Amino acid sequence: MNSSIVCLLFSYSYAVSSKIEPFYKGGKVQISKDEKYIFCTCGSRVNVLEISTGKIVHSVEHDDQEDITSFALSCDDELLVTASRALLLKQWDWRQAECTRSWRAIHTVPVASMTFDSTSTLLATGGCDGTIKLWDVVKQYCTHNLKGSSGVVHLVQFHPDISRLQLFSSSLDCGIRMWDLRSSQCVCVLQSHYSTVTSLSFSSDGGTMVSSGRDKICTVWNLKGRKAERTVPVYEAVESVVVLPQNKTFFEIGVTSKDLHFITAGSKGVLRVWEASTARCVYTQTLTAVSEEEEEEKDDDPRSLMYLLHMPASSRLATVTAEHNILLYQLPGLTTQQQFVGYNDEVLDVKFVGKDDSHIVVATNSCQLKVFELLTNSCQILYGHTDTVLSLDVFKKGFLFASCAKDRSVRVWQMDSDSGQVHCVAQGSSHTNAVGTISCSRLKVSFVVSGSQDCTVKVWDLPADLSTTEADIHQLTPRATEKAHDKDVNSVAVSPNDKLLASGSQDRTAKLWSLAGEGNVGLLGVFRGHRRGVWAVCFSPVDQVLATSSADGTTKLWSLQDFSCLKTFEGHDASVLKVVFVSRGTQLLTSGSDGLVKLWTIKTNECVKTLDAHQDKVWGLHGSRKDDKMVTGSADSNIAVWLDVTDVELAEEQAKQEDQILKQQELSNLLHEKKYLKALGLAISLDQPHTVLTVIKAIRQVEDSSELLEKTLLKLRLDQKESLLRYCVVWNTNARNCQDAQAVLQVLLTHVPPEELLQYQGARAHLEGLIPYTERHMQRIGRLLQASMFLNYMWQKMRVAGAPSRVLETNDQEHQEGMCTSYFSCLSFQAGQTGLRLPTFPTCFLVFLPWPEYHRGQPKAHSVLCLLCFKMSFFILTDWSWVKRDSKICNRSSRGCQHNTKTVVVFWWCLLPHSILISAQDKPGVLPHFSFLNEALTDNDLQG
Repeated sequence: MNSSIVCLLFSYSYAVSSKIEPFYKGGKVQISKDEKYIFCTCGSRVNVLEISTGKIVHSVEHDDQEDITSFALSCDDELLVTASRALLLKQWDWRQAECTRSWRAIHTVPVASMTFDSTSTLLATGGCDGTIKLWDVVKQYCTHNLKGSSGVVHLVQFHPDISRLQLFSSSLDCGIRMWDLRSSQCVCVLQSHYSTVTSLSFSSDGGTMVSSGRDKICTVWNLKGRKAERTVPVYEAVESVVVLPQNKTFFEIGVTSKDLHFITAGSKGVLRVWEASTARCVYTQTLTAVSEEEEEEKDDDPRSLMYLLHMPASSRLATVTAEHNILLYQLPGLTTQQQFVGYNDEVLDVKFVGKDDSHIVVATNSCQLKVFELLTNSCQILYGHTDTVLSLDVFKKGFLFASCAKDRSVRVWQMDSDSGQVHCVAQGSSHTNAVGTISCSRLKVSFVVSGSQDCTVKVWDLPADLSTTEADIHQLTPRATEKAHDKDVNSVAVSPNDKLLASGSQDRTAKLWSLAGEGNVGLLGVFRGHRRGVWAVCFSPVDQVLATSSADGTTKLWSLQDFSCLKTFEGHDASVLKVVFVSRGTQLLTSGSDGLVKLWTIKTNECVKTLDAHQDKVWGLHGSRKDDKMVTGSADSNIAVWLDVTDVELAEEQAKQEDQILKQQELSNLLHEKKYLKALGLAISLDQPHTVLTVIKAIRQVEDSSELLEKTLLKLRLDQKESLLRYCVVWNTNARNCQDAQAVLQVLLTHVPPEELLQYQGARAHLEGLIPYTERHMQRIGRLLQASMFLNYMWQKMRVAGAPSRVLETNDQEHQEGMCTSYFSCLSFQAGQTGLRLPTFPTCFLVFLPWPEYHRGQPKAHSVLCLLCFKMSFFILTDWSWVKRDSKICNRSSRGCQHNTKTVVVFWWCLLPHSILISAQDKPGVLPHFSFLNEALTDNDLQG
């Protein structure tokens, strides 16, 4: 019952369910022929994006970590070839992310461009050294070396009709060279452009070519006559051009004749359709909410297009923007179908929006907002702000959210519940500096509060009806303005009842304000205690407390009644940037500049989980309305969606415990039935070294243990032998278990070939760990062997008290055994008074010597020293404590010596050619304690 309550109240773990990572940072983009994948460069990798899901399904990367300068995908989608700055060309099986072949490019400088012919057998590479090389990728040799270009060859393209064997190229001289591959000669140079030629596109019959350039013109070429038919001024730097198929109708975009038409993409960020015969624009794409003034002011508009790709099978177009966004348009209407964000830059804030938190809205280091659909990673890009968006907040139902930016404005956005499309419904601009934080009302859609670097807080009332068109946006005016702090306002938060407002500032304070009255905002109190600026404030959903996070690395809880600090949470190594309540107000989530997210239990002040998925500052942190997931956004351009997996982990742990119990019971049954092989395999599967040791000990206690142990171990699988070797390293560190470890090692080293043994995972490290402890055990055995030599000598030279000396000199084995029997009863009597139980052994000698025991210098009792010499391999004396407690050889001030008892000291002794006495506890001070033998036995006694 209690555990179920804990499960309901507290979260203990989160796991990343999905991640939005950068997959494109500029460079070439290519779409597969089946139009299922987009290939794009990202540093030293080529990422493969699946269009239907928006997920990165494959990625190939150069081992040398050198940036990829160009790549090409064959027309049959089978081969991918990449070129890096290391002057290496690599051929990939991209579906398996496996490099199948690599060779040195003959270029002396990096490859700038490359392309395949339509048969996927010829590869052309254009280098920065002004040469073009053609490679037969099937027979794997260089077929052509074309020289004559000046400077970097940034464009190479085969004629689509392979029977012509023509290659076109362009370099810094702005000409277009036509190469005849039969003769390896440049047959002509097409001169028309005065700036870089950016792309070439061919008509369906192959007789006409259109070229585009940054000189703001497009040229239509007659390839048969090798001359320019028409020059079309497009009044923008054109990065890419696509000739429209002449066998299809495109009335929606102004194509009304069968003449040649082409689409351009360039610096203005719009697609335009041109009629080649008349050189006029018949269609211009319209974009949302950008004024003409802004267009004129910004030459480097982030909307500017870098690539335009035709997808003929699905009749679509793909464009790539300067901000690394990839947009797919459906022909003939040029309607936006999908948008993918290749690189988010620094993520400054992120919030859940939409029905059931199906989307997230992200503020990046950009003037655009991005709304991602979590299921497909498809993105809608929102335009409106003219400078970097700094903060976001969402209204209760999730379909309205607000944003603020460095352009000193605030905006309110609305998502359509059916289509998921978002548009701006209201905006306001009254601050005199960048607006860094914004918060929405909680009970109903009535107002937003903004905080700015101008040190003021403003309350903006929203109209009752926010339905509007894109052309008619509500203009907001502030209801109240208050100079709240002496420095930048970093955070504002509205209480759950909409009556209170909290603000946090760089001036190291947080303040509580009243929103209940009309007009001005009233100050209620100040929270002081942070040593640095306050980054975030957040109201508890259930208690009258406020949470604040600061650049001093702490998070604090404050009472709203007396403004005192209730608790302080310390754990982050740097600034704590965000704080939110979760688990119905019983826990806190914090994110910091150290890239960590921490989960805190308020009652115990304990950090129950630290989540590490980011490499840089975690600016964005937000929990879902159902409290079952959260989203984080970081300066490393990664966005992570986390699921609360507490219940799942508890269920898995419970199932694991139940399985362990069943296996333990099964193991006991197997040991009882003496099925040692199955028992050993089961113990190894449990990954419990102590349990495995128990099985080994059980095997070694039966008759013919060596043979049984050998037979059992050799039947184990390879992975089980690896685990057993790993366990032996642990057992060998303890003298109690070293014999079992050595017995297992003897079997493995004797029967497993060294070559196979070294193939075990971590075998070298394990063997290196065994050597020092084994040497230590051997050294201890050597010392004990030396010490036993004196006892061996004493046994041979002693005489039994009260018996003739000839007794010890007899060689009659039967006489010795009879003498043993006669004295054993006396030994049992002495031992019985001390509570010591002695076993009966077949062959032994008993020698009784009177021994005075001292306590504080006075004789108190007599002990009998019994030397029991037993013929066996070896025996481990496990406990010396009774020797040290009751004899003078230990601490003479011990109070245990006050008891008038008789002590029997027993030695188990090996009568082998090399006698061994082993102490299991290996206590270095034990054997020297028996120096009393030197005191008690004089030379005369020994001679007797």
